[in-house]
Amino acid sequence: MAITKTWEINTLERELADGYVKKAIYRVKGIDSGEEKARRTGEVQLEKPKTLIPYNKLTEETVLGWVKAKLDADEAGTVAAIEKSLEDEIALINTPVTGTGKPW
Repeated sequence: MAITKTWEINTLERELADGYVKKAIYRVKGIDSGEEKARRTGEVQLEKPKTLIPYNKLTEETVLGWVKAKLDADEAGTVAAIEKSLEDEIALINTPVTGTGKPW
């Protein structure tokens, strides 16, 4: 079965005066066979746009678009790299290459 990567917004930090969202904390779940097997959490600082979307009109989809765009603009934390690390971790969980213990 294919590994599903589910992106979510945990919380937002905003300025109360105008609703500008300055920080988004996100979570990415790696789900295999209906079970969450790996997770990544991070945060991005967002630039203030010239035109603000009213805070109460924001959707998770909109904010996830901002987060992914910011991550892809950053060499260290691309969306593809985060998703690949989840896949690699789940592959090791499903097919371990090391073990611990004693033979007796």
